[in-house]
Amino acid sequence: MKLGENILKLRKQNGLSQEQLGEQIGVTRQTISNWELNETTPNPEQLKALSKVLSISLDELLDNDVKGVLMKKVSNTEQLAGTINKGLRIFGKGFLIYVVLVVVALISLVIYSLVK
Repeated sequence: MKLGENILKLRKQNGLSQEQLGEQIGVTRQTISNWELNETTPNPEQLKALSKVLSISLDELLDNDVKGVLMKKVSNTEQLAGTINKGLRIFGKGFLIYVVLVVVALISLVIYSLVK
């Protein structure tokens, strides 16, 4: 969805006329109309004011797909955690085998020295 369509939809959802929205943001009714028709776009300060007046985040106002980006990052993090978990399990098993071999070697050494 284009920015102008978002502004129009959100303005109507908030029960505001173009003139009322313009007054709250500090622009004319014609400016709001131009934004809604995608003839012009708000500057960054006007975008911040729009997001506050319309009670919406800038990402939602601009129709940015933040959710998709966050889901991808979460998925990557879960994959990394799984890989680390597997590595730790392998390391743990190897360490356990090492400890068992050391204990067996020490017991064998004690038995050998007692038998001798």
